[in-house]
Amino acid sequence: MSVQLAPSILSADFGHLARDIAAAEAGGADLIHVDVMDGHFVPNITIGPPVVRAVKRATSLPLDVHLMISDPDRYLEAFVDAGASMLSVHVEVLPHLHRTIGAIRTLGAKAGVVLNPSTPVATIEEVAADVDFVLVMSVNPGFGGQRFIPASLDKIRRVRALLDRVGNPAPVEVDGGVDLQTIAAVVKAGASILVAGQAVFGGGDPTGAVRALREAAGR
Repeated sequence: MSVQLAPSILSADFGHLARDIAAAEAGGADLIHVDVMDGHFVPNITIGPPVVRAVKRATSLPLDVHLMISDPDRYLEAFVDAGASMLSVHVEVLPHLHRTIGAIRTLGAKAGVVLNPSTPVATIEEVAADVDFVLVMSVNPGFGGQRFIPASLDKIRRVRALLDRVGNPAPVEVDGGVDLQTIAAVVKAGASILVAGQAVFGGGDPTGAVRALREAAGR
């Protein structure tokens, strides 16, 4: 499975967001990852549908929108209308996860489920055949620039094995601490969508950083 790089704009310069997105796209980014945080589910507040709509105007790449919010069902339509091609929701906040996955797909977006570092893989067994991707958090969500949790590698393997067992070729996405030192191991473990924020936007050269990450990934 080919690797897709998804730069996270959480680490971009919001005063020059279109410029930074264009630079990442020039380096060969496949997706743009958008972290939506509400200050309740995670201890940070970021952006909403208006900014997603503005990002959509600034790029031709699909928008991978990660909803780190307490009540995602209320906002699914708003984010898809704003331009989200992929929507991922946290299993930890959804008592009716199967219904939410179906609602995202009905709106025309790809539906993903997210696992926090302490959330067992078993929590998605009943929906593993229905998802379009699974996002494994390799840091505790809320802030960019955190260090990769090494135990995440085994979790990636277990998620990949679960998807394979139910006959679902859906990709495993990884978010948190993905950089030049960790990316090869993450890919080897079975991930094929790689979110990188600080590693792309933290050094002042998003174009070169995306190219270097792809080379380090070995795909």
